Amino acid sequence: MAIHRPGGVTLVAVLTWISGALDILGGTILLFQTSIAATVEQFGGASQLILAALAGILIGIVVILVAVGLLRGRNGARILVTIFEALSILLSVFLAIAYPASAIGEYIGIVFAVLILVLLWTPRANEFFRA
Repeated sequence: MAIHRPGGVTLVAVLTWISGALDILGGTILLFQTSIAATVEQFGGASQLILAALAGILIGIVVILVAVGLLRGRNGARILVTIFEALSILLSVFLAIAYPASAIGEYIGIVFAVLILVLLWTPRANEFFRA
């Protein structure tokens, strides 16, 4: 008997896929900025700008692959997202303490990371990823 994917897992996967697509789009747009002197200067040179753009594209591809893994019930994808969200929470706590003026944004990030973790580890999600 096939187990239906929980809505929370689908939501997390779709948001993850969108994030990856935006990373690819951002990296692609950045590649077209190599002819703009101010942007090149801001990155410390054309090679650094190109490296940042390619890194963004590569990260986007990996994120989309992870999203596909979530949709297919791959536990490795869920574990990878869990690790990154836990690191995100730790970094946000550190930044909220170190830079209290921008703490509200960090608190919002923590809420989203916790929500993602909760959605990925509900009993229904556990059953889906175990199947």
